Amino acid sequence: MRITSSYGVEIKKQNIPIRHTLRIYRSAVSYLIQVYAESWEKLSQIDNAKKQFNAAEHLVHETKKNHARYDFDLHFPKMPSYLRRAAIQHALGSVASYETRLDLWKNGLLTGKPKLISENHAMPVFYRDVMYREAEPQEDAAYLKLYDGHDWKWFRVKLLYTDMEYLRKNWVGEKASAPTLEKRHHKYFLRFSYTEEVSLTKTDIKEQTICSVDLGINTDAVCTIMQADGTVLGRKFIDFPSDKDRLYHVLGRIRRFQRQHGSRQTQSRWAYAKRLNMELARKTAAAITTYAAENHTDVIIFEYLEMQGKISGTKKQRLHLWRKRDIQKLCEHQAHRKGIRVSRISARNTSRLAYDGSGPVVRNLENHSLCTFQTGKQYNCDLSAAYNIGARYFIRELLKPFSETERSLLEAKVPSVKRRTSCVYADLRLLSAELASQKAA
Repeated sequence: MRITSSYGVEIKKQNIPIRHTLRIYRSAVSYLIQVYAESWEKLSQIDNAKKQFNAAEHLVHETKKNHARYDFDLHFPKMPSYLRRAAIQHALGSVASYETRLDLWKNGLLTGKPKLISENHAMPVFYRDVMYREAEPQEDAAYLKLYDGHDWKWFRVKLLYTDMEYLRKNWVGEKASAPTLEKRHHKYFLRFSYTEEVSLTKTDIKEQTICSVDLGINTDAVCTIMQADGTVLGRKFIDFPSDKDRLYHVLGRIRRFQRQHGSRQTQSRWAYAKRLNMELARKTAAAITTYAAENHTDVIIFEYLEMQGKISGTKKQRLHLWRKRDIQKLCEHQAHRKGIRVSRISARNTSRLAYDGSGPVVRNLENHSLCTFQTGKQYNCDLSAAYNIGARYFIRELLKPFSETERSLLEAKVPSVKRRTSCVYADLRLLSAELASQKAA
């Protein structure tokens, strides 16, 4: 399996014309978008992508054998060829996307007429040797070709030491792709991408050890290490109370500011809250993956968490800020790098039903993470859900190899596994015992 990872290295503030170079590149992209929008009728008739790109370049670039139709070279003199081609590729993609969305709108498949926006936020790619050169191995710097207002020259760019140390520690010997300039929070970064080949685990289902994860709001995540027969090898509650407390304090300040001054001038405050929330998601995903790797698990199991419709109630803001999908995406990427697979099961009734098979639970009104079973036992609701998540995965995978006849016989002896959305941990124990008895016979 091929996995691509990208990392941004911050560029230190110094007297180099990065801002001017970015302005020139974006002006070139805007110019090209307008040009290709006019000529799209002819360009769209070329099916081959390479031939279409060559035809687009011939429209704007003057050579001895080609007379350009537009005066792009006069507006952007001495522009490096690779940077010009990157701008052409970006402009072609923008116009093609606009034309596709316009056709969908005309056919009634898209609401709202799309607009062709030439003022975009394009970022240049610094191709190796012609636009980007590496410095010495232990030097925290790079060389970029930038426009100083008169000509394109090489400039030595200082990079942040901690970012470079991270790359040297984790990606030594690996070749990075051409870096892309990136601007975030009034800072500039060089984003490097690394591609690696990873072999995911192919352990048989009966020999697998999994990590079932219940993502929550009160507790960030509850992990359970489980084997195919239902044996629980470990449990962990992952929570970052200080990070959430900081986030809730920021949300409180925003609420008070809006009450006094209205909803205007709160963009910077909401941006800060969003960054805190995203950092919490990163920490949660890293903790889940680390715990799964420490226990040598083969698969990490999540729920399908698709929340549609209007969210109401006292915790609607927490639910809106709950970055469940980001946590799963980050965790999936990190797990695949370690050779661990990721799987998902239906989330229906995982928290509502007790893991011991006694039926629906009653939530504690004061502490929502606690619940009471029908037998009177009080238990952690998230931990019970984590048991059920792992059990549903094993039930699904254990029954998958059987034929319809064999599966019907098993379901007759263990009727509870027939309906997957009501399966719990106790059903896995019953199914495992039935499979063991059949094997012994």
